[in-house]
Amino acid sequence: MTYDYIIIGAGSAGCVLADRLSESAKHSVCVLEAGSDNNSFLVNTPGAFAAFMFLKKYNWSFEANAVGDIRNGTPMFVPRGKGLGGSSSTNAMLYVRGQAQDYDTWANLGNEGWSFKDMLPHFKRCETNDKGANEYHGDKGPLHVSTRPVHYEISKRFIEAGKQVGFKYNDDFNGEDQEGVGYYQCTIKDGKRCGAARAFLKPALSRENLNVKTGALVKRILFKGKVAIGVEYEQAGQIHSLYANKEVILSAGAIQSPHILMLSGVGDAKELVKHNIDSIQHLPGVGKNLQEHVDACILVKSKKRDGFTASLSGLLKMTPHAFKYLFNKTGKLANSILEAGAFLKSRDDLDSPDIQLHMLPLLYDDNGRDLKLMGQHGYSCHVCVLRPESRGQISLRSADFKDAPNIDFNFFSDKEGKDKQVIVDGMRQLRKILGAPAFEDYHVEEMHPGISQQSDDEVFAKAKERLGLVYHPVGTCKMGVDEMAVVDKDLRVHGLENLRVVDASIMPTLVSGNTNAPTMAIAQKAADSILALSRSFSD
Repeated sequence: MTYDYIIIGAGSAGCVLADRLSESAKHSVCVLEAGSDNNSFLVNTPGAFAAFMFLKKYNWSFEANAVGDIRNGTPMFVPRGKGLGGSSSTNAMLYVRGQAQDYDTWANLGNEGWSFKDMLPHFKRCETNDKGANEYHGDKGPLHVSTRPVHYEISKRFIEAGKQVGFKYNDDFNGEDQEGVGYYQCTIKDGKRCGAARAFLKPALSRENLNVKTGALVKRILFKGKVAIGVEYEQAGQIHSLYANKEVILSAGAIQSPHILMLSGVGDAKELVKHNIDSIQHLPGVGKNLQEHVDACILVKSKKRDGFTASLSGLLKMTPHAFKYLFNKTGKLANSILEAGAFLKSRDDLDSPDIQLHMLPLLYDDNGRDLKLMGQHGYSCHVCVLRPESRGQISLRSADFKDAPNIDFNFFSDKEGKDKQVIVDGMRQLRKILGAPAFEDYHVEEMHPGISQQSDDEVFAKAKERLGLVYHPVGTCKMGVDEMAVVDKDLRVHGLENLRVVDASIMPTLVSGNTNAPTMAIAQKAADSILALSRSFSD
């Protein structure tokens, strides 16, 4: 079968592209998604997102290669959303864009048209924000961004404590200034998750020129010389081929987009030959430049029992909220459990925030899979490095498209040790907040890292024992003009025709915040480029 555009992956970027490219009946579009349609109660229920850490139907459940002194040598769990909506169907629904300087940095690296001034209209086009239309927000987009009610007292105490120790309150992390403590806005509408599938893809499914194939695992991109002509994929145990009249667009995410490119013969030729893969285009940057928001936590035992526990009594306490949600889509299950946080400077002499805090009314470690820990009464706060210096990579494990790739984050590998210092200094800033008077009637003891751990080396060693991710991998098909760049400013793969990469993998550097909103804005911008090219051919 033949389509004008074939989109690989129905995640945050793929859903936006499917909507935009199929708006005109002139273009036929096919989306290939390895997962299911994700039309389930769990996906729609905001408060159920923690369940996805245990369910492989909705989660690729990758594991990074083990490192001896990180999590005591156990592989780091790398969750990625699977099914329509991708990770926007399994995430905590926080809507954060990052700082203007993040995008200005992209432009300064030679990517004309990617400054914050250029990107802001694409963010605004995506959203309907309940703050209303203004300089920073839109009110006519498909993606609903809402200010949420606060259900947990510990979230309010966090805000109060932050102000007590000198941090300012910020009522809009996506406004003029990101810095401060505040409440997160979420992609929730009428008490239900408003991910990319609900916002962009599902309203477009009635179009006759849009075809979405689920359960379709891509094997490789097909080429004729240097021209991408189609895609080979497996569905229900059978191998099929699709052909593209105009373009193949890879939107499988920062882990799987480089994986598919390498399986298709696009990458470092020296690496491909090791797996008997013929080189179509030598691009040594494919899979390199991996960045992630590495995360450390402070766990505190609580006197009070008004948070969440995974104990039988804790689950029974949620029963009234379950009925509220079932009957009128309100209560705790209609919200993300992650209500409050902050963007702060790890040191006072910095120009802008370099850490993000996530406050939780429970004891959270190992992606929520440590149920024994979560069965106790307590609260936790996580601090992540917003602009890491360390770089990792994605590489082939084998030439079998069903084998997961190797994931090497190489955390704290930067030569000057900046990432280590940001983690340590960030933990100190967090300790100031958690030690404020607002927490006095909650605090029993710091369970981790433990108040006896005070020196930089002690704090850092304990941080690595429970090191985590914020689920923001980017950069593995980076945009740019240098020899390690994979795509140009229009996201076309260097040296090849009719092939683009459109997802978080194209980010040259990681944004200072959650990556879901930027990924959708990237797709909006890419759709403009693709449609403009199509119009120029038609003219």
